[in-house]
Amino acid sequence: QVQLVESGGGLVQAGDSLRLSCTASGRAFGLFAMGWFRQTPGQEREFVATINRGASVTSYGNSVKGRTTISRDNAKNTVYLQMTSLRPEDTAVYYCAADLRGGATASSHEYDYWGQGTQVTVSS
Repeated sequence: QVQLVESGGGLVQAGDSLRLSCTASGRAFGLFAMGWFRQTPGQEREFVATINRGASVTSYGNSVKGRTTISRDNAKNTVYLQMTSLRPEDTAVYYCAADLRGGATASSHEYDYWGQGTQVTVSS
Protein backbone atom coordinates (compact mmCIF):
# COMPACT_ATOMS: atom_id res chain seq x y z
CA GLN A 1 0.00 0.00 0.00
CA VAL A 2 1.13 3.53 -0.75
CA GLN A 3 0.00 6.67 1.01
CA LEU A 4 0.36 10.01 -0.71
CA VAL A 5 0.06 13.34 1.07
CA GLU A 6 0.01 16.61 -0.82
CA SER A 7 0.95 19.96 0.66
CA GLY A 8 1.73 23.50 -0.43
CA GLY A 9 -1.64 24.62 -1.71
CA GLY A 10 -3.22 27.89 -0.74
CA LEU A 11 -4.54 31.24 -1.88
CA VAL A 12 -2.29 33.23 -4.20
CA GLN A 13 -2.65 36.10 -6.62
CA ALA A 14 -2.48 35.90 -10.38
CA GLY A 15 1.13 35.95 -11.51
CA ASP A 16 2.45 34.36 -8.33
CA SER A 17 4.37 31.11 -8.07
CA LEU A 18 3.62 28.10 -5.93
CA ARG A 19 5.32 24.79 -5.22
CA LEU A 20 3.28 21.75 -4.35
CA SER A 21 4.80 18.73 -2.68
CA CYS A 22 3.64 15.15 -2.45
CA THR A 23 5.29 12.77 -0.03
CA ALA A 24 4.83 9.03 -0.30
CA SER A 25 5.04 6.40 2.37
CA GLY A 26 4.83 2.67 2.09
CA ARG A 27 6.38 0.89 -0.86
CA ALA A 28 9.55 1.91 -2.73
CA PHE A 29 8.90 5.38 -4.07
CA GLY A 30 11.68 5.11 -6.63
CA LEU A 31 9.78 2.41 -8.52
CA PHE A 32 6.80 4.60 -9.31
CA ALA A 33 6.03 7.11 -11.94
CA MET A 34 4.35 10.10 -10.36
CA GLY A 35 1.74 12.40 -11.74
CA TRP A 36 -0.15 15.54 -10.87
CA PHE A 37 -3.77 16.10 -11.83
CA ARG A 38 -6.28 18.78 -10.98
CA GLN A 39 -10.02 18.98 -10.74
CA THR A 40 -12.67 21.63 -10.35
CA PRO A 41 -16.28 20.97 -9.31
CA GLY A 42 -18.32 19.36 -12.04
CA GLN A 43 -15.30 18.80 -14.27
CA GLU A 44 -13.27 15.72 -15.07
CA ARG A 45 -9.83 15.31 -13.60
CA GLU A 46 -7.29 17.10 -15.79
CA PHE A 47 -3.73 15.96 -16.41
CA VAL A 48 -1.10 18.45 -15.24
CA ALA A 49 2.28 16.73 -15.28
CA THR A 50 4.03 13.41 -14.92
CA ILE A 51 7.55 12.13 -14.32
CA ASN A 52 8.84 8.61 -14.78
CA ARG A 53 10.59 6.58 -12.11
CA GLY A 54 14.06 7.63 -13.18
CA ALA A 55 13.15 11.30 -13.70
CA SER A 56 14.39 11.05 -17.28
CA VAL A 57 10.97 11.64 -18.84
CA THR A 58 8.49 14.38 -18.05
CA SER A 59 5.30 15.45 -19.73
CA TYR A 60 2.93 18.36 -19.21
CA GLY A 61 -0.64 19.23 -19.96
CA ASN A 62 -1.16 21.87 -22.60
CA SER A 63 -2.76 24.29 -20.17
CA VAL A 64 0.32 24.42 -17.92
CA LYS A 65 3.14 23.76 -20.37
CA GLY A 66 5.89 26.35 -20.09
CA ARG A 67 4.72 27.48 -16.64
CA THR A 68 5.15 24.28 -14.68
CA THR A 69 7.98 21.95 -13.72
CA ILE A 70 7.66 18.54 -12.16
CA SER A 71 10.58 17.04 -10.28
CA ARG A 72 11.25 14.34 -7.75
CA ASP A 73 13.62 13.56 -4.93
CA ASN A 74 13.65 9.82 -4.42
CA ALA A 75 15.74 10.14 -1.27
CA LYS A 76 12.91 12.15 0.28
CA ASN A 77 10.07 10.13 -1.29
CA THR A 78 8.74 13.38 -2.64
CA VAL A 79 7.55 14.75 -5.95
CA TYR A 80 7.20 18.48 -6.56
CA LEU A 81 5.13 20.64 -8.85
CA GLN A 82 6.55 24.12 -9.34
CA MET A 83 4.01 26.45 -10.91
CA THR A 84 4.71 29.98 -12.08
CA SER A 85 2.66 32.77 -13.65
CA LEU A 86 -0.44 31.39 -12.02
CA ARG A 87 -3.81 32.28 -13.50
CA PRO A 88 -7.32 32.22 -12.02
CA GLU A 89 -8.09 29.26 -14.29
CA ASP A 90 -5.43 27.28 -12.42
CA THR A 91 -7.74 27.24 -9.42
CA ALA A 92 -8.48 23.61 -8.58
CA VAL A 93 -7.82 20.78 -6.19
CA TYR A 94 -4.46 19.32 -7.13
CA TYR A 95 -3.87 15.60 -6.68
CA CYS A 96 -0.72 13.57 -6.90
CA ALA A 97 -0.81 9.97 -8.02
CA ALA A 98 1.52 6.99 -8.26
CA ASP A 99 1.80 4.56 -11.18
CA LEU A 100 3.42 1.24 -10.30
CA ARG A 101 4.36 0.61 -13.92
CA GLY A 102 6.91 3.40 -13.72
CA GLY A 103 6.31 5.10 -17.05
CA ALA A 104 5.11 8.67 -17.45
CA THR A 105 1.50 8.64 -18.59
CA ALA A 106 -1.12 11.34 -18.85
CA SER A 107 -3.99 8.90 -18.36
CA SER A 108 -5.47 9.05 -14.89
CA HIS A 109 -6.71 5.48 -15.34
CA GLU A 110 -3.12 4.20 -15.25
CA TYR A 111 -2.44 5.44 -11.75
CA ASP A 112 -2.79 3.10 -8.83
CA TYR A 113 -2.71 5.38 -5.80
CA TRP A 114 -4.00 8.88 -5.16
CA GLY A 115 -3.59 11.50 -2.51
CA GLN A 116 -6.40 13.46 -0.91
CA GLY A 117 -5.62 16.64 -2.80
CA THR A 118 -4.61 20.17 -1.95
CA GLN A 119 -6.59 23.26 -2.88
CA VAL A 120 -4.98 25.94 -5.00
CA THR A 121 -6.91 29.17 -5.41
CA VAL A 122 -5.64 31.94 -7.68
CA SER A 123 -7.30 35.32 -7.30
CA SER A 124 -7.37 37.86 -10.10
